[in-house]
Amino acid sequence: MIRKIIKIDENKCNGCGACASACHEGAIEMIDGKAKLTREDYCDGLGDCLPECPTGAISFEEREAPAYDEAAVLAAKQKKTKEQNIKTPHAGCPGTQAHQIVHPKTENAPSHTPAITSQLGQWPCQIKLVPVKAPYFNGAKLLIAADCTAYAYANNHEDFMKGKITLIGCPKLDSVDYSEKIVEIIRNNDIKSVTILRMEVPCCGGLEMAVKKALQESGKFIPWQTITISIDGNIIDD
Repeated sequence: MIRKIIKIDENKCNGCGACASACHEGAIEMIDGKAKLTREDYCDGLGDCLPECPTGAISFEEREAPAYDEAAVLAAKQKKTKEQNIKTPHAGCPGTQAHQIVHPKTENAPSHTPAITSQLGQWPCQIKLVPVKAPYFNGAKLLIAADCTAYAYANNHEDFMKGKITLIGCPKLDSVDYSEKIVEIIRNNDIKSVTILRMEVPCCGGLEMAVKKALQESGKFIPWQTITISIDGNIIDD
């Protein structure tokens, strides 16, 4: 049947995940850092996701699509709720869902633990504020990190920041395309490697996608890697 259904422009999508959270029917999923309409029969065509998109990547179109299956949507919601054993499912962004994190007690730990020295190698460190060319970028190993990683991972300075130039940002809060700034930094400087440090939440996919896009558009071959941190502060093995 011909009906109204949403259309997602992947080139504009920054991977924030706001649309997937706003779609109560579950028609949109985050895949490889991009929003995808994975169940056309779950899309009611009302467009609750449209105003949530900060980049204008979602629009309506009239085309051939399966009819909206309200019964299937309800069944999927009930199944998901049962599997997760959640009485009141979180309706907002997955990255804002409340979690209480309990860490091992350390009352009996030695009190002579040496103080940690900051490994921040330059200022400013926000992606939006750093210049595209600076002396500290020459021969630098870049660490491009999501803001929250500094608080989630206890030994961030020693394990990740040491010996690197650190740039930080949050694609959900900044609502900008970081790739434009990062590609200029890579083009204008002798960057030796890039490490992407992100959280496991979907909105961090936008940061990873921006860096990958910048690496591709820079025209340079630079070694890179992605490290993902869980919300309880552990490194997630791929």
